[in-house]
Amino acid sequence: MLEGHHIAVVVPARNEEEHISQVIETLPEYVDLVVIVNDGSNDQTQKRAQEATSPCQLVILENGGKGVGSAIDCGHQYVLEHLSKPFVSAVMAGDGQMNPGDLMAVVQPIVTGYADHVKGNRRAHEEGYNLMPTARKRASSILGFFTTLASGQPIEDPQCGFTATSSLVLESWDWNRSWKGYGYPNYWIINLSRNGWRIAHVPVESIYKDETSGIKALPFFTKVGVMMAIEHHRRNLAWLKPRNLTPHTLFALLAYCLGWSAFLPGISNDLENELMLRGVPMILVGIFFWYMAHIFDRMAVRMHRELRS
Repeated sequence: MLEGHHIAVVVPARNEEEHISQVIETLPEYVDLVVIVNDGSNDQTQKRAQEATSPCQLVILENGGKGVGSAIDCGHQYVLEHLSKPFVSAVMAGDGQMNPGDLMAVVQPIVTGYADHVKGNRRAHEEGYNLMPTARKRASSILGFFTTLASGQPIEDPQCGFTATSSLVLESWDWNRSWKGYGYPNYWIINLSRNGWRIAHVPVESIYKDETSGIKALPFFTKVGVMMAIEHHRRNLAWLKPRNLTPHTLFALLAYCLGWSAFLPGISNDLENELMLRGVPMILVGIFFWYMAHIFDRMAVRMHRELRS
């Protein structure tokens, strides 16, 4: 327990027999509950977890290979049902790539009331980004750019799975609709932003060994990209309802529509016609309006965050 908050750690694990014991046994003593979610492992992951020693309460759940997103949701819901409030539910991977020494920094902003959700940022850590494989750096940069657009706030390391979430957020989360596949962390960021929750980012180390990712780039980026585009539009459309409406959202919508009008044939306005006469390429006009839409969207996100606080 920390400053009146119970601390839980959810550990999704699939075929992590080499690392799971170390993950459990190196957790700090202030952790009250660790929930290992065995996601269909066909090795000795569950046995090694059962044999591990830890001063905190240890629970092992079966998730039947439904995926890491489903495993994390399963763990969070167990914590929500069994741990006294207020609490903080953190997520650490079962592959040993997260430093337990960083857990205090990850949960502290919630304990002190500064944030509702905390996300690790490997880019901000001297031993995080530099050790990241080149392919992951590129993927992180691309996904960071698009997650920033979709969420309306700056996100440097969207795929970092080292997170902490307050009991207030978990109580209000729509578990039936929660995204379970690739892009799980991106989905969370966009929907936390939509609901005005405060997101903090803290530097965390990432420990890389000889693991290779089994994710195929094209299907991954296609599926995650489509999901983020849908969630981005759902977020903004939800804010057009009278009870959620702010001037910034209206300005963002206007700029967004003007951006599209620069590209769609047969649609133009006096401003675009004047710019065309002056030799300004329509592609620049469209990009400019979309940039302004994003700026207004960021203002709307800040407004919703302040209203919730």
